[in-house]
Amino acid sequence: MGRDVKPSRGAIEALLAGRHDDPFAMLGAHAGPEGTYARALVPDAETLNAHSLSGEVLGELDRVDSRGLFEGFIKGDPQPLRYRARAGDAEWLVTDPYTFGPVLGPVDDLLMAEGTHFRLHDKLGAHLIEHEGASGVHFAVWAPNAQRVSVVGDFNDWDGKRHLMRRRTDVGVWEIFIPDIAAGRHYKYEIIGPDGQLQPLKADPYAFASELRPSTASITAAPLAHEWGDEEHRQHWASIDPRRVPISIYEVHAGSWERDANGWFLTWDALADRLIPYVVEMGFTHIEFLPVSEHPYDPSWGYQTTGLYAPSARFGDVEGFARFVDGAHRAGIGVLLDWVPAHFPTDAHGLAKFDGTALYEHEDPRLGFHPDWNTAIYNFGRREVSAFLVNNALFWAERYHVDGLRVDAVASMLYRDYSRKPGEWIPNSEGGRENWEAASFLQSMNRAVYGAHPGFFTVAEESTAWPGVTHPAHDGGLGFGFKWNMGFMHDTLKYMAREPVFRRHHHKDITFGLVYAFSENYVLPISHDEVVHGKGSMLSKMSGDDWQQFANLRAFYGLMWGYPGKKLLFMGQEFAQRREWSESRFLDWDLCHSTAHDGVRKLVRDLNRLYREKPALHARDCEPEGFEWLVADDAEKSVFVWLRKAPDAPPIVVVCNMTPVARAPYRIPLPHVGLWREILNSDASDYWGSGLGNLGGVIAENGFAMVTLPPLATIMFEFAG
Repeated sequence: MGRDVKPSRGAIEALLAGRHDDPFAMLGAHAGPEGTYARALVPDAETLNAHSLSGEVLGELDRVDSRGLFEGFIKGDPQPLRYRARAGDAEWLVTDPYTFGPVLGPVDDLLMAEGTHFRLHDKLGAHLIEHEGASGVHFAVWAPNAQRVSVVGDFNDWDGKRHLMRRRTDVGVWEIFIPDIAAGRHYKYEIIGPDGQLQPLKADPYAFASELRPSTASITAAPLAHEWGDEEHRQHWASIDPRRVPISIYEVHAGSWERDANGWFLTWDALADRLIPYVVEMGFTHIEFLPVSEHPYDPSWGYQTTGLYAPSARFGDVEGFARFVDGAHRAGIGVLLDWVPAHFPTDAHGLAKFDGTALYEHEDPRLGFHPDWNTAIYNFGRREVSAFLVNNALFWAERYHVDGLRVDAVASMLYRDYSRKPGEWIPNSEGGRENWEAASFLQSMNRAVYGAHPGFFTVAEESTAWPGVTHPAHDGGLGFGFKWNMGFMHDTLKYMAREPVFRRHHHKDITFGLVYAFSENYVLPISHDEVVHGKGSMLSKMSGDDWQQFANLRAFYGLMWGYPGKKLLFMGQEFAQRREWSESRFLDWDLCHSTAHDGVRKLVRDLNRLYREKPALHARDCEPEGFEWLVADDAEKSVFVWLRKAPDAPPIVVVCNMTPVARAPYRIPLPHVGLWREILNSDASDYWGSGLGNLGGVIAENGFAMVTLPPLATIMFEFAG
């Protein structure tokens, strides 16, 4: 017989105690010389009759242990079995998971072992499937060092002895098919580590849905039922070069953009009804959400995630998120997600010490612990960990049609000594500080998503001079589409905070950025990081009295939208929110009733419109031929003038006067003779400015024009012939 009909008492005790490492050798139906022998564990049952899935009676099993162990011979060959259990007057049916074969196959094992399986989210986690004639859920989890893994949940009284999993020894994956359960069931994994110790219950790393915090169970989820209608949007982005089209990003924290009447988070549907039309009206091209994957702690803003594959339950179900993305696409708006592969929190139910060992992280805290955030750092050199993260990037692109990922904290990944003192980090094999494993992971991720999803793009938040962040991976770059220009943000905000009388001494805060502006494909970010933790709001960063602060902010936005690079603005800053942002309250929308605040909002709307409509302002954002200084050296008057240009499009001149002194006339060199139409003036009365301007345009003669410069203002002229 292939299996022992009468296993040892020790094996029986291990099984009943939930500590047997091969329950499929003990339970289920097995062929032998005397026929098929079945053994089942059904606690609380007094009698047990075996049936085929079609209902044929195959025999009765004997209860051989009062704890619910039954065994005996049955008719026919080994096959999936359903038992009719009785206890007193109660009767119920139980389909035996141990009578089903494995779902994963040798090809899965091979690709997992290589770290080249790009469909892991179809294989690991919890999947509703039909298997060998039954409907149920297939569970699979990577825990190579565990002695035993069980699925526990609301379908088995959270009893780890009920559903011990099958171990796939070569790859360290545990799996089980549990019939007769469906979507909406809560579950976790119960793991005994290599030292024999029971670990805290673990949420599924590949869970597609999770409980609302503070609860932390994973939830079985059906495949998305949503029928997508965004083919036109996706085909458009697949057909263009994103460097040469307008990209203006509205960065949003979904939990605090707005709230409902009870102060609770908006559902995805309610958010779609309000946010998408607003973004369309304001002229942004993309919404970028702070991380929406499941996380336990609201003040982390999602950057300490425990469920990379699950949209947060705070905003409703996963179908709602799909409807939001589809609705945005149908309105012509892209959706980007902040994505956090740099680190993860050490909450007991998460990835930390997942199978009783440092599995996803490094054992040595000099490699595996992040001192700034008290989090664990992924072990990027472990192919299974890299594959987990690469698959997650592919998952968001495929499952939810997101248009791109902004990758958080890339600098912290690339340097082993990031935020560490001497002696607190381990050099690489060459003695250097570079984390080559992290760089290789980022290259792999970018190759995977760009190869599989045309039109998808990635953006790196990378604050150092690491070379080639946006250069192709096959040329040695990291392969990102874009990189945040942190230098632009720091230098320009430092300049705008100075009193205008001192700005002439800091002229290079504006001009220096053009030295490297085309070394990468840049996004100019005014992000959430600039308006939290005591940094104030954008309005409060500006120098001067109230009128000057508004004028400075309008002038700054004009400068930013005229400067080469894609744009990003955090929510609330488009209407000059006065208070610093907090995730615990929604934005101060009542400020839009103020002429001053609404003037800033109108300016941002108009800047976005110009940016989208005028190729000169976007088509060469990432290429030096799209920019030319006209006046770069007038530090004394704090005036900057440059030309933006693109093939087959009228050039546009951007003029910034960063003092409260109106200058008229001011001589500006211009490359073409004729009319230059004034297309933007941040000092316009409609924006709560003084209304000083150029009466619609200026005439260039002999290579220059005399222009009126409003105080603390940016104006733009387009050549009209």
